[in-house]
Amino acid sequence: MKHDHYDAVVIGAGHNGLVTACYLQRAGLKVLVLERNSYIGGATTSISKYEDFTYSNCSYVCSLFRQEIARDLELYKFGMQVIPYNGGAQIIKNEDGSHDMLGAYWHADANRRDLERLSKRDANAYDRLNRDIMRQCEFIKPLLMRTPPDPTSFKPRDLMELLYLGKRFYGLGKERMLETIRFYTMSAADYLNEYLENDALKSYVAGGATVGTALGVYSPGTAYVLLHHAMGDIDGTVGAWGFARGGMGAISKALNDSFIASGGEVRVNAGVSKFIVERGKVKGMQLEDGEVIDADLVVSGMDVRRTFNAVDPNELPAWVVERVKNFRFRGSSAKINIALDGVPKFHGVPDGSPCLTGDIHISQSMEELETAYDDWKAGRWSDKPYLDMLIPSLIDPTMTPEGKHWMSIFIQYCPYEPAEGGWTEARRQAFGQHIVNRIAEFSPDFTEKMLHMELRTPKDIETEVGLTEGNIFQGELTMDQLIFNRPIPGYAQYRSPIKGLYMCGSSTHPGGGVMGAPGANAAREVLLDLGRRN
Repeated sequence: MKHDHYDAVVIGAGHNGLVTACYLQRAGLKVLVLERNSYIGGATTSISKYEDFTYSNCSYVCSLFRQEIARDLELYKFGMQVIPYNGGAQIIKNEDGSHDMLGAYWHADANRRDLERLSKRDANAYDRLNRDIMRQCEFIKPLLMRTPPDPTSFKPRDLMELLYLGKRFYGLGKERMLETIRFYTMSAADYLNEYLENDALKSYVAGGATVGTALGVYSPGTAYVLLHHAMGDIDGTVGAWGFARGGMGAISKALNDSFIASGGEVRVNAGVSKFIVERGKVKGMQLEDGEVIDADLVVSGMDVRRTFNAVDPNELPAWVVERVKNFRFRGSSAKINIALDGVPKFHGVPDGSPCLTGDIHISQSMEELETAYDDWKAGRWSDKPYLDMLIPSLIDPTMTPEGKHWMSIFIQYCPYEPAEGGWTEARRQAFGQHIVNRIAEFSPDFTEKMLHMELRTPKDIETEVGLTEGNIFQGELTMDQLIFNRPIPGYAQYRSPIKGLYMCGSSTHPGGGVMGAPGANAAREVLLDLGRRN
């Protein structure tokens, strides 16, 4: 079959692949995007699975997406809109069996008054905690859109980048320098213990430290994961979170529309089986249906293992093959979407509370979170999992019929492979029912309001979305897999050992989340190698 010539082919129409494609197309290249699924977006999708309900099927909240990318690619012109939510609720079960709610209000004074009911000390400490986390955000945020330096290189660009990092770090001052070193090596539990005394409040904050990571709240390094979920912003409000109007697929749609408007081309149902490499240079790819596409420049949005599994290992240095094999994914997250016939009631939560427009948590203590991790280590889904529950339709009515709602439920922990055997349909249903039963302990009418449930285990996420072991970040966010170690030392600058083969997925710096930074950074490196203006 005869093909048009393309200057670049991007593998995967996830948000990072589309970001890369948009920048390359706008720089004057002719770009083709290949997507193995019948739809675009990867994990950033909105698909209707039940009547007139639309779910954000995998990723479900927005904050990390870089505003400079949105402006560059005119995503708001193409319909992207983020609606901030203004609350959150931690439902507390008291020793006498009664329930109470700890509200996370957008208004600072209301939030403080609610915290004072639990602990006046924590009401003061909570402000200090947020201040210190924001200070860590201030240090790392400028690094998100920069290419990591190679610390073993004497190239002027790497030396200058190392100097930039050193000057930023030295500029923190002695006290904050020492605090930053401690922060990146601490567990979330140890870090929070230095500020807060109420266990329920600590568990509310600490849950984010385990998201997408097969570690527990007492594991060293989880304080950084906590930071990773605090450094986003909406309309300049640092740390704010919200919903993409119409679901997370609206972000992918805006990217796709921007790409097409610039003259790009997308092909779906076009999965890649292998890259064709000759004398150390990529020459194209073979699709799963046997079709061969010639290309001198390929950018892979697949994770690092899937990318290099598509290359003959004889074309790669043996140490690279071994490093990629040891890159940790360890899927531990599941996702459930539920259509609801109305807003469910929750014990201790007043009807119409604004707190229901944000995250609803029911973890009671740090020990409960750690025990949930212990269950995962034993190959079981957690008896009392960390659940991040949201009802986006409370502030975005475009996704459900009038008077109906849908709930997004993120679950930590769930094994990629249960110890008792693989994921049979019976086990999948038992897992889903277990989660429903757990929620029903805190919501008396939850089960009767359920109309439909969509369930994804880590295995389902891998099969449907192409994320190895179902890891939502394309690899764990631990210190040995960050910055110039991501994905592997020596190849953290979006290039690969194969000339002309680049990487733009979340396996590269700065990691996962619907951020777009890996895609933008990869595009910059491609254009640099081509001598094109960025």
